[in-house]
Amino acid sequence: MSAAPVVESPFETVCVIGLGYIGLPTAAFMASKGINVIGVDVNERYVEQINAGQVPFFEPDFESMLAGVVAQGRLRAQTTTPHSDAYIVAVPTPFTDDHDVDIKYIRAAAEGIAPQLQGGELIVLESTSPPGTTERMAQFILDVRPDLTLDEGKSNSVYFAHCPERVLPGRIVVEMAENDRVIGGIGEKAAELARALYATFCNGELLLTTATTAEMAKLTENSFRDVNIAFANELSIICDKLAIDVWELIELANHHPRVNILQPGPGVGGHCIAVDPWFIVSSCPEESRLIRTAREVNDSKPEIVIQKVLEKADRFKAPKIAMLGIAFKPDIDDLRESPSLNIVERIAGELQDASILVAEPNVEELPEKLTRFENLKQMPALEAIEEADIVVLLVDHAPFKQIDRSLLAEKIVIDTKGVWR
Repeated sequence: MSAAPVVESPFETVCVIGLGYIGLPTAAFMASKGINVIGVDVNERYVEQINAGQVPFFEPDFESMLAGVVAQGRLRAQTTTPHSDAYIVAVPTPFTDDHDVDIKYIRAAAEGIAPQLQGGELIVLESTSPPGTTERMAQFILDVRPDLTLDEGKSNSVYFAHCPERVLPGRIVVEMAENDRVIGGIGEKAAELARALYATFCNGELLLTTATTAEMAKLTENSFRDVNIAFANELSIICDKLAIDVWELIELANHHPRVNILQPGPGVGGHCIAVDPWFIVSSCPEESRLIRTAREVNDSKPEIVIQKVLEKADRFKAPKIAMLGIAFKPDIDDLRESPSLNIVERIAGELQDASILVAEPNVEELPEKLTRFENLKQMPALEAIEEADIVVLLVDHAPFKQIDRSLLAEKIVIDTKGVWR
């Protein structure tokens, strides 16, 4: 299939299941276009905040949009699944210990949808998942509701599609509307219905394909990024051994007209790049050698940072260590799969006699996995640096880039992002 012109949505009501970093903005954008949207989430606190027009996470410039559509009555949140003309499932898809997908949240969403279906509805899976997951969700619903069918054009037909998100946290308000979208249907009509739904708020090109190809497209995009980050991280490990400044090396190499090496860091985090490549590996373990190796390189990087910190801490009887940043990337509050968070947790556990001073400007309260340590406390970055013997930069948040370098003069500095070169 190919790109097609935008058409008006035939849906009066849409239910978005999962009101996290993707589901809630998706719901708000559709509501802003005049569609009645019902958001569903198991987190009662989220539901209360959303119904008060409050964003339960940090996303720049989003709160005014949410407050507006809630005030207009276009978006409301609840904990139970209603009947709707269309459903968008945007729930987490974590991986198991053996790196296969865990579809328990998708199954739970399907269990809530199945009793509500009357025929003619569209169900879209946005959650990133291995090829074939949309078909599995469809089959689960049809097993529960054998009175329904995937055959198109009947009064008891239901339609399934996959439309992976492509937004960057911190830029969702811009990218939700402007980015191109891949829309994969289980059948031609399902793809057309999904295109009509997303055309209500997406200005980018809407590219139609099959559900399985759409699932693989999202995994491919993030695996491409992961492989390229792994190259940079592996270079940083090699340069450490050879006493070479990896950031200078990359800067020089990137002057080649066809070279664009990414920047190394303490690892790879987030809900996409750190997870999605494993779904390809689990689907085709023998054929995905490069993708697996890239994941292993990036997953190994936090341990290298941890060993650097432990080595420097050995110089002190009771070291004070400032750890700057626990989000998975700069200028957001998202801690999902964050290597920096895991590094801080390990250091706090390994160095019971040390004082661990955590600075994270985008998080008001530290997660429970850190607050359990008596030797760890949160404080502003400048105070942490002033007290510290060792300063570890883990996330290149904008405020950290502006820190006066003279404050670091008497400190041992471990800069995993090359900010203070």
